[in-house]
Amino acid sequence: MLYSTVAAHEKRRLFRERLASGELLRFPGAFNPLSARMIERKGFEGVYISGALLSADLGLPDIGLTTLTEVASRGQQIARMTDLPAIIDADTGFGEPMNVARTIQTLEDAGLAGTHIEDQINPKRCGHLDGKAVVDEDTAVKRIRAAVDARRDPNFLIMARTDIAAVDGIDAAIDRAKALVDAGADAIFPEAMRSLAEFEAMRTALDVPILANMTEFGKSELFSSEQLRSAGVNIVIWPVSLLRIAMGAASRALDTLLDEGHLTNRLDEMQHRADLYELIDYEQYNHFDQDIFNFEIAKD
Repeated sequence: MLYSTVAAHEKRRLFRERLASGELLRFPGAFNPLSARMIERKGFEGVYISGALLSADLGLPDIGLTTLTEVASRGQQIARMTDLPAIIDADTGFGEPMNVARTIQTLEDAGLAGTHIEDQINPKRCGHLDGKAVVDEDTAVKRIRAAVDARRDPNFLIMARTDIAAVDGIDAAIDRAKALVDAGADAIFPEAMRSLAEFEAMRTALDVPILANMTEFGKSELFSSEQLRSAGVNIVIWPVSLLRIAMGAASRALDTLLDEGHLTNRLDEMQHRADLYELIDYEQYNHFDQDIFNFEIAKD
């Protein structure tokens, strides 16, 4: 009821233990707190909070327009609704290395289990758009060093995302990833990999966990969980998938309203009221009210 009863530090500890096991952890993207709870109920291992999704939710393009306050606030709302670990996208860290340090501590305070900082120039672009530009290695390394230095909970996962493969190729991505690991990154997010062979090359070159981004309509082929597991990937995200499906369904429903004036023929596509109440633990709130306010007015 209300929120998760698992403390943030415990979520991080359990996440680290599971990540160390080598299994593939599946992190669908949550577009609101309720979808995070659904992800948990369905049996996934974690929740991902995408910067592109948060931007879209605000009606903005994913070009670095969101602020740390907006991202941390939404991240806190989502993370506290689930017992699962939640990883959040922190773009380029919202500024220079000192800003990156503040970002890490703010996200820790918000209850997140980890974040990733990327090596694009600031302002950045969506990782699956053309025309990306990355910072030099020294700047990228300083961002990760600042993040690691600012961390207070050693189990808070600091992941380095590199977009350099789209600029200079897979060999450059491997070299950049190694430098970021040397700087203290706990895991690597190689963005916009085009083949399983590229994931396998990253796996061979690195001793830390790697993440695969299976976003639709992007540069990467949409590999299955089993294919990614075989390639040695440790975390897979579907960052905007649920939002895309929800918005597609909403668009079709609005068309039906315009055409027919009612949604009677789409009831079977909706989440039933009973299912919603079960998901939000409605009955537990009723029990709480009865237990707390179960009293009688004294009679004279």
